[in-house]
Amino acid sequence: MESCLKNSPGLYLLILVSVSRVMCISIHYSVPEEKKTGFLVANVLKDLKLGNGELSVRRAQLVSKSSKQYFHLDTLSGNLLIKDKIDREALCGQTEPCLLLSEIVLEDPLEFYSIEIRIDDVNDNAPRFSKDEFALEIPENVPINTLLPLESAQDIDLGKNSVQNYTLSPNEHFQLEVERDNSQHKYLHLRLVNSLDREEQEEFVLTLTAVDGGVPKKTGIVKINVSILDINDNFPQFPQTEYKVILKENSPQGTLVSRVKAVDMDFGSNAKITYSFHQVSEKTQNLFRLNKDTGVITVWEEIDYEKECSYDMNIKATDGGGLSGLCKVLVQVEDMNDNVPEISVLSLKNIIREDSALNSVVALFSVTDRDSGDNGKSICSVDMNLPFALTMAMNNYHQLVIQSPLDREKIPEYNVTITAMDRGSPRLTSSRIIHVQISDVNDNSPAFDKTLFEMKIRENNIPGLLIGSVHAMDLDTEQNAKLTYSLLPEKIHDDFVASYISINTETGNIYALKSLDYELIKDLKATVRASDGGIPPLSSDVTVHVTVIDENDNAPFFLYPLQNSTFACNELLPKMAETDYLVTKVVAVDGDSGQNSWLSYEILKATDPGLFSIGAQNGEVKTRRPLTERDASKQRLVIAVRDNGVPPQTSTAMLNILLVDGFSDPYLKVVDVRHQDPEDDGTLTMYLVICLASVSFVFLLCIVSFVGLKMCKKDHGSSFIVAPPHFPPVIPENCTDSQSGSLSRNYQYDVCLTNGTLSSEFRFLRPLIPVLSVPDPNILVSSGSQGIPELLDNKQSSDGVQASLTEDAAPRSGGPGCTVNQAIGANANSGQNDWLSYQ
Repeated sequence: MESCLKNSPGLYLLILVSVSRVMCISIHYSVPEEKKTGFLVANVLKDLKLGNGELSVRRAQLVSKSSKQYFHLDTLSGNLLIKDKIDREALCGQTEPCLLLSEIVLEDPLEFYSIEIRIDDVNDNAPRFSKDEFALEIPENVPINTLLPLESAQDIDLGKNSVQNYTLSPNEHFQLEVERDNSQHKYLHLRLVNSLDREEQEEFVLTLTAVDGGVPKKTGIVKINVSILDINDNFPQFPQTEYKVILKENSPQGTLVSRVKAVDMDFGSNAKITYSFHQVSEKTQNLFRLNKDTGVITVWEEIDYEKECSYDMNIKATDGGGLSGLCKVLVQVEDMNDNVPEISVLSLKNIIREDSALNSVVALFSVTDRDSGDNGKSICSVDMNLPFALTMAMNNYHQLVIQSPLDREKIPEYNVTITAMDRGSPRLTSSRIIHVQISDVNDNSPAFDKTLFEMKIRENNIPGLLIGSVHAMDLDTEQNAKLTYSLLPEKIHDDFVASYISINTETGNIYALKSLDYELIKDLKATVRASDGGIPPLSSDVTVHVTVIDENDNAPFFLYPLQNSTFACNELLPKMAETDYLVTKVVAVDGDSGQNSWLSYEILKATDPGLFSIGAQNGEVKTRRPLTERDASKQRLVIAVRDNGVPPQTSTAMLNILLVDGFSDPYLKVVDVRHQDPEDDGTLTMYLVICLASVSFVFLLCIVSFVGLKMCKKDHGSSFIVAPPHFPPVIPENCTDSQSGSLSRNYQYDVCLTNGTLSSEFRFLRPLIPVLSVPDPNILVSSGSQGIPELLDNKQSSDGVQASLTEDAAPRSGGPGCTVNQAIGANANSGQNDWLSYQ
């Protein structure tokens, strides 16, 4: 699935095409160590086949696989630069090749480019020996061609920059020999080429020089002091040449690694063996301790598998005679699960809309574990109760996506905890909290506190009065929750509801635009709409019911007797009436409602206060006692009706009652009652006092008046004109209540008009209602069927009136004339003109 393309020395390109729309390309570069910061490694645009600026647009990121970032990617130019100075020996030790792995991550679409940078060694280290001087002690009887092991120089550089050659200072007895094993390690030996004679020379001082292959070449020098000892012909021997040990990572200090033991067949000091490291790097010697007497190897410093997974050590056993033997100890480090997974967030959207589509990417992150095997494999998870899920992208890259719909009104923000757990034992976990805010969209309609708002207002209110308030809430925020109230166009009594009330668009307060009249409109219903400020706006409607409370603003109105009638209302009462005789019934109405329309009646003024009474509730006018001859023939009552409002209102009406004789006769002659000025109680009392004090004066006055009247008849004649009764054009039905005791209206009225001789008469038609009203002097009187032959003016009407009321039965005395059985006279004039004559 991979193919390698050699680009140039040290540059390789590996392209991997994935079927999941994610492209992974591997690129290889090389760079020498010890280069300064900012050194250009390569330009990746050409290798990635990308245009200028595309790295920046696609938010390219360089992700290092190591704990430290040694390189920097310039997204504008595409240059891969050194960020920090690189020491290959400190970074990789003797590992070859020394590679630094990184990845370039591009978004939209998601692509991964694996960058493998090889760190090339430079000759920056000279060969070094572990000591400045080596001391060798050999017996004098050592045979020719005996090999004496020497410690080789250590050069931490690699390849040709490491130790390439050794030279030994010229001498006659020793020759330097270099051997290589399978792993290309060099082993130095001094070969004895000539026999030794301690007596000739007991010590040799040699100079050993190590030369590397770098340019320029570097050298390391050590002195070798060879002491010739007495005979020691047995070398220390190890039972096995190689020891293999498995050591757990992070083993504590003092942990036993291995124990080596050599045997020497000599005796005494020649058999006493000491142990030491032979050709072991300084780094390894710092990690382990070797007991020179016992050969026990223990842990001295922390063993980290991630830094080095194996160690090999050469152990040298030297006896007291200077002879030595070698063995090798191979330590294999067993990885322990001591590194937690590391979560690195590469891309994050902190604010997302609540209507975001499912599977939308919220965050992109990677998980790495420095352990190996199952210890380095990890799994990621998030809380199942959250509307988010994790999906695997590639190469330990994960995506946090939306798995269920979001609702900001329920949960406005989330703290998403991403947990990474490896598969080691015990399992290690790490977590990363990502804060995600949900932005609002207009998905909630305004909601009113009530389904129906009931409000009350008293009638006759002042315009602009606050009636009440409606309130709605919107679960959205900011502009989406800003509400505006309005009235829907509806009609009430052919007028729009907006002509009666208005609403504040911001607060929802409802005001009366004009004064309301309960008698015209008792309640009104309006529909209020609350709209939010979202796009598109959402709205809700609610019904507002405004009830108008009645005020006592209407005075009672009389239906009978009529208040505004031009003529007074007259009732006839027979003088034979007994106590509790029903004279008439007063009827009034009130435009208000409830207790404001409860009416009560009372008599304010009366000609004779003790003669009549009125029912407080039903308005029936009745006699309180039987009539007497001393009772005035005309009674005037001022009736007041009062409602039960606060404050109460009152109306008055005037009722005239005429006392008549023989009221039961079928024919009654009409009496013309002129309009009389109202009298007050003080005038009536004064008249009574005068009558009681001046009885004799009244008697004489009557005689004189009678004589004067006769004289006027002889000189000018008399004319009796009875005016026809005037009836109101419209009579309420409740003015007549024959079944409840009111007077019967089925009478005929015979009126005789004479000019002194009583030779002519005029009979009126039957009226429906025998109410005698005094006509206005300015109004002409006409007949109902035959007509009146002459007009009556004010002067003629003031001469006198004679009326006779005759029953329907035949006259009691013969003759065609009009026989008057009962007569009632009335004159609107005062003084002597008040006296009437009856025939």
